Amino acid sequence: MAIITMREAISQALWEEMKRDEKVFILGEEVGVWGGTYAVTKGFLDEFGSERVRDTPIAEAAIVGAAIGAAMNGMRPVAELMTINFAFVAMDHIVNEAAKLHYMFGGQFTLPLVIRAPGGGGRQLAATHSQTPDAIFAHFPGLTVVAPGTPEDAKGLLKSSIRSNNPVLFIENATVYQQRGEVPDGEYLTPIGKSKVQREGSDVTVVTYSKMLGYAMKAAAQLEKEDGISVEVVDLRTLRPLDMDPVIESVKKTNRAVIAEEGWRSYGVGSEISARIQEEAFDYLDAPVKRVAQKEVPLPYNARLEQMALPQVEDIVQAVKEVTR
Repeated sequence: MAIITMREAISQALWEEMKRDEKVFILGEEVGVWGGTYAVTKGFLDEFGSERVRDTPIAEAAIVGAAIGAAMNGMRPVAELMTINFAFVAMDHIVNEAAKLHYMFGGQFTLPLVIRAPGGGGRQLAATHSQTPDAIFAHFPGLTVVAPGTPEDAKGLLKSSIRSNNPVLFIENATVYQQRGEVPDGEYLTPIGKSKVQREGSDVTVVTYSKMLGYAMKAAAQLEKEDGISVEVVDLRTLRPLDMDPVIESVKKTNRAVIAEEGWRSYGVGSEISARIQEEAFDYLDAPVKRVAQKEVPLPYNARLEQMALPQVEDIVQAVKEVTR
């Protein structure tokens, strides 16, 4: 296996799918000449040309709207939004058109559309450019929401998303583009809608996804070394459809659960996971479910205040200790 960055894994997936299928094309702000805000599409314009790598105006509604139209007419567009915060400008297109048109037209056509959107805080981009609104989009039936936490899953899930006949919001946490990990050689796909146990354990279950997966793994290693606490880490990978089976099975084994997400605690992904655990595994719980999340404030610009507002490894460690006392 090769060891590559998250950015390289995403780039490889796009490149391979564009080579495989001429109907796949990319559109977005600065995806061509500039090579993408995070250099994911660097070199693509030279290889595939301006018909398949399309620089667009700064108009997210136009980007997503054009991608929807292209998908309805048989193409497989991959629309890049500079950040997920700008998806709010295209909200009507994403949740009222992309998510619903297949259903509202009785299945007469499909929408094989991917919207790539970097998100998350920690880059000193201030409150309106640093949000983690994943739960908002996962709320809407008809829209697949994918949020990988490793380079391997980033590549495999993006390839599966591009080949899917359903609209997919593919969320990339912008602070982990340089995270490195093993990626299988050759052709492979990761199934959408399947959670994965990333670390076996026996004392407590930590449920997480995206950037917080790395934090959970660090917390688990620290807890085992310093306190002898065995932590099982379940990576959701996909927020809709949500695969709760590995979560429930893990909680039945460990009898305790901590949920770690970067978004706000109120009405977030953790709220949904907690409710599902209460509904499906209440009799197995030996302690209340704990949630680790961002502080309930617009994210500060100041670097130190920003990190104070964001969830950290130590927050997960403390939550695990509280449920295992």
